[in-house]
Amino acid sequence: MTSDTTHTMFGAHSTTADVLAGIDLTGRTAVVTGGYSGLGLATTRAFAQAGARVVVPALRPDAAQRALAGVPGVEVDQLDLADLGSVRAFAERFLRSHSALDILIANAGIMACPETRTGHGWEAHLAINHLGHYALVNLLWPALTAAGTARVVSVASGRNPTWRIRWDDVQFERGYDKWEAYTQSKLANVLFARHLDLLGRAQRVRAFSVNPGWIRTPLQRHLAVEEMVAAGWIDADGTPAPGLFKTVEQGAATQVWAATSPQLDANGGDYCVDCQRTDGSPTDASEAARLWALSADLTGLDVIG
Repeated sequence: MTSDTTHTMFGAHSTTADVLAGIDLTGRTAVVTGGYSGLGLATTRAFAQAGARVVVPALRPDAAQRALAGVPGVEVDQLDLADLGSVRAFAERFLRSHSALDILIANAGIMACPETRTGHGWEAHLAINHLGHYALVNLLWPALTAAGTARVVSVASGRNPTWRIRWDDVQFERGYDKWEAYTQSKLANVLFARHLDLLGRAQRVRAFSVNPGWIRTPLQRHLAVEEMVAAGWIDADGTPAPGLFKTVEQGAATQVWAATSPQLDANGGDYCVDCQRTDGSPTDASEAARLWALSADLTGLDVIG
């Protein structure tokens, strides 16, 4: 990663259609987790319109089928990112029916939910936002490397230097805070992409993390209206603060750009905002390596590198 920002013709107001103008994805296969709601739905539609075959692994396949009705070239399958058995089963089905995977968008996630534990006892934000995607990439690695060149995009959030991994209590067993749990998982998304790119570039698999910006989507379903009013996101009538939120097509533009832009062919590991690579390193490389080792230990998977 260079220290210079990559400038493009795109920015905060660019849409998925803007960044895909002139790009033909015919013959390419993409996986978009959560690709039937919010940013994921906008991403799936954009890829399909550009000619890609899109596989949407969904926690609620029936809802996904309804949301994607009429979108050409889309397959829906079952996936629960909180359940490693479900992740493994999806990966096995995918590998049986698809020889290669060109694009993987790690998009599905939760935000600020009440304290929830998975079957492994893992805190839900870490399990769904990070560990499930870590396992998915490891299990789909044969298809990613078979593509010749592939990209993995990890959908993170705005980056704050105060965010940290609670190395002494990553599962929040000693006191739960929904925002600290969420921001830990989003930092994990950035760290994951950085180390994945380091390990995968020799096999021509590049990775990026992205901040989509502020968008009103079902991601906010766990937040009370009063909380969003107090935060200044909306007023008492539910009207969004002027200029704060992007449309879903604008929010999804950065992840679509990171997955497809020819300008990024020689890059990877970067944290992208408003269809730009940002200056500087997202965080210390040793933190990224440490998270990778922890994830490998928790999931029992480490096939990359």
